[in-house]
Amino acid sequence: MKSPELKVVEILQNNHIDIAATLPCDRIKCLLPLISKNIKTIPLTREENGVGICAGVFLGGGRPVMVIQSTGIGNMINALLSLNLTYGIPLPILASWRGVYKESIEAQWHLGKRMPAILGAAGLKFTIIDSQKDLGKIDAAIKDAFNNNHPHVVLISPSVWEGSSCEVPEVQEILPRFSELKLNSEIRKPVMTRYDAIKTATGIAGDEEILIANLGIPAKELYEIKDRELNFYMLGSMGLASSIGLGLALAQEKHVYVIDGDGSLLMNPNALIGIGAYNPDNLTVIAMDNGTYGSTGNQETATCSQIDLEFLAKASGIKDTVKVHTEAELKDALLRKAGFIHAIVKPANARCGEIALSANDIKKRFMGAIR
Repeated sequence: MKSPELKVVEILQNNHIDIAATLPCDRIKCLLPLISKNIKTIPLTREENGVGICAGVFLGGGRPVMVIQSTGIGNMINALLSLNLTYGIPLPILASWRGVYKESIEAQWHLGKRMPAILGAAGLKFTIIDSQKDLGKIDAAIKDAFNNNHPHVVLISPSVWEGSSCEVPEVQEILPRFSELKLNSEIRKPVMTRYDAIKTATGIAGDEEILIANLGIPAKELYEIKDRELNFYMLGSMGLASSIGLGLALAQEKHVYVIDGDGSLLMNPNALIGIGAYNPDNLTVIAMDNGTYGSTGNQETATCSQIDLEFLAKASGIKDTVKVHTEAELKDALLRKAGFIHAIVKPANARCGEIALSANDIKKRFMGAIR
């Protein structure tokens, strides 16, 4: 007789799932190793970051799934609405439903009991699985997500796994290693604007290469400078531009340039950790650092006087980093396709019109071009 864990993996395989983004839960400790043995797995450090990575995988032609603990849905709500629902990007989510069935951890109770109501109020499709006989509903949920281009959360009660046994993977000790960070960094007075830097990037990116622009004014500037089908404009989901870039880089072979910003990267440094784990050679993050939240009135960020983004990228495991201050330096870094380019720019915003495309138009046009 097949274990419930094996049945779930077979459902995923039958639906041609090719990437699973996961975070652990004690209740699915037998499921996660089985998934990783059969499907390419991306371990996450934060669930919201996984939403961005999975969106990039889908835009690149892949079929992702997230497998997480239900508590993580709390920090995914905005991304699921402002990214997945806004653009029409499917995402099946298998969530170990904590806080309801034989739950001894008090901190799990409040969110767990309210989870169906929260999902319903957010307009997110969900399915509840209380027993092994309901596992077939996972197949229907996955098909619903991809057929109707929206997220679908499957809340799986711990009762489903009762009686399951497995060989728990041997505990891995921390890897002995010598860490050394040699980086002499000088941030000089900025001489170029973000508009200048984006214009330089569009001049270097080939016709078959991808450009992703962070939300707000950076996206508007890219749209004005050089609108093209392989541009993906972020309209929301601050902090996820580089996450989407990673998913795209892993799912297809075209080179991906991400025009990100200091405020966005500080909001989601997990994006840099994820990139550092893989260092794909077809991904370049251009961190436009003006020391401000440029799209909301130029309020100061921590990079203005405290944080050096190149240090943060290097410490996250990104191997090829460089700091640039001029268009000539930026051009050189782009030509060699550096992994992370820390571009020091002025806190200035060009006056640009709105992007004359809906989110769905952006997605459909982009996916048509990428294939």
